[in-house]
Amino acid sequence: MVKSLKGQFIISIAVAIGFLITSFSFIEFSGEGITLFNKRLFYFAMILSVFNAGFLTQKFFHKHKK
Repeated sequence: MVKSLKGQFIISIAVAIGFLITSFSFIEFSGEGITLFNKRLFYFAMILSVFNAGFLTQKFFHKHKK
């Protein structure tokens, strides 16, 4: 586990970008073929990852503002 806030911030941004790329590169709007469970799981993980990155961004800027 990364203890520094800057390290957590950088890792969370990298993970969020990775989930964005993964989720949007495998989107099929027809819904045919592969089960929707995997798509929904990655989409939900993407939303949580972006939310976490935003939360850590706010925390990072508030800490450096003071």
